Amino acid sequence: MKLGITGGIGCGKSTVARSLEQRGFRRLDSDQIVREQVLADPAVIAALVARYGDGVVERAGADGRLVVRRPVLAERVFADDAERIWLEELTHPGVFAVWRASFAAEPLARWAVEVPLLFEKGLEKWFDFTICVACAPAQQLARLEQRGLPRALAGQRISKQLPLARKIELSDFVLWNEGTPSFLEAQVDCLINDLPAA
Repeated sequence: MKLGITGGIGCGKSTVARSLEQRGFRRLDSDQIVREQVLADPAVIAALVARYGDGVVERAGADGRLVVRRPVLAERVFADDAERIWLEELTHPGVFAVWRASFAAEPLARWAVEVPLLFEKGLEKWFDFTICVACAPAQQLARLEQRGLPRALAGQRISKQLPLARKIELSDFVLWNEGTPSFLEAQVDCLINDLPAA
C-alpha cells in the first residue's frame, strides 16, 4: 500500500509521515530526496550551473566537491514561474527513480510518501490513497516564520501551490493539524484503522 501525503507548506506533512513511520510504514520524503540525492547528481549540478552560473554552487567538504546553494536557487525559481517549472522538470525524474527503486525493493511494504506537489503534478496515480494535512492559513504562516522564513517569502511559496481548500477536496483523507500533537496522533490512528488491511 502506498499513501501519498500532501498539504500546504508548513501544515505538517512530515509530522504525519514520521507518525506513520513509527507505526510500521516505510517513509519517503520527496524534498529530502531532492536535497540529498537529486541536487547532488553531477549532471543536475552541471545543468544548474549552465543555466544560472557559478553563483548557484559552492565548494564544500574536505574534498571540495560542488554543492548547490539552495537559498540562491530558491530565490531564482520562486520569483519566476518559468524557472520553477524548468527546475521541476530537471529534478522530478530523479525523485521518481528513487520512488520506483524503493517500491520495487520492498513491494509488500506499506509506504508513506511526502509529496508537496502531488495534485499540482498529477501524481495521484502513484498512490492507493492520498492524504492532505491541513491547518488554518494563519497557523501555516506562523509555523513558517518559526522556521526562519520571512512572511513575504512564506506567502510567495504558498502562492505557488494549489490552494489548500482544493487539495482537501481532491484527497481521500484529511488530517487537521491545529490542535495538540496527541490530537494529530489520534487522527493518524483513526486513519490507519480506516485503511484496508492489505
